[in-house]
Amino acid sequence: MINVTVWNENRHEQKSEKVRSVYPEGIHGAIASFLGEESFNVKTAVLDDEQHGLTDEVLDSTDVLLWWGHIAHDEVSDDVVGKVKQRVLDGMGLIVLHSGHFSKIFKELMGTSCDLKWREADEKERIWIVDPSHPITAGLGEYIELEKEEMYGEHFDIPAPDQLVMVSWFEGGEVFRSGCTYQRGNGKIFYFRPGHETYPTYYNKEVQHVIINAVRWAKPVERSRPLYGNAKPLEEIKGSN
Repeated sequence: MINVTVWNENRHEQKSEKVRSVYPEGIHGAIASFLGEESFNVKTAVLDDEQHGLTDEVLDSTDVLLWWGHIAHDEVSDDVVGKVKQRVLDGMGLIVLHSGHFSKIFKELMGTSCDLKWREADEKERIWIVDPSHPITAGLGEYIELEKEEMYGEHFDIPAPDQLVMVSWFEGGEVFRSGCTYQRGNGKIFYFRPGHETYPTYYNKEVQHVIINAVRWAKPVERSRPLYGNAKPLEEIKGSN
């Protein structure tokens, strides 16, 4: 059983009737719904919960954390960000969705601005699978096509991905590295681009399939964690005094 926490700032849903009409249970609710059908143990958390819903107890029991944020990145506590970062370094998986690219936690783990070009113009997005051997792309065809999405364009100011899994093309001509994996410490990170709040992207079965695969890929490896700090020699060091 994989323990999954879906985090969403949940501000667009409160402010916009258009967003509420697309995601009446919130973006977190929509994502939690299809993940729950996979027999994952799923809980949700939002920005306005106490400690943003990411208490020590929640984080310690989370195998994979999904993160969606957009207009309230600066309201996320630095203390909570530090705890999430440490959990990733300790082995928790992190899946950063869409505008979560500008979240404090993603920028902290990437060490760059994570900035990009963007445009909201109801454009077609074609997400090309450029690593068909990767576990996150298992069961997919050559590409995923979304009728309408927000455009993200290069240059995307991120470190070179450990593995580039997907690349998007947009109707207006831009391209974007839309599926990127990283390892930080003992944890795995996946950034997945689509998911603007005014489009029903998270109801798309292929998008759901990617996220489900990513949860399975990002779960912690079952092993003893490395020991750090001063270490005694395993063998006798004959030259020491």
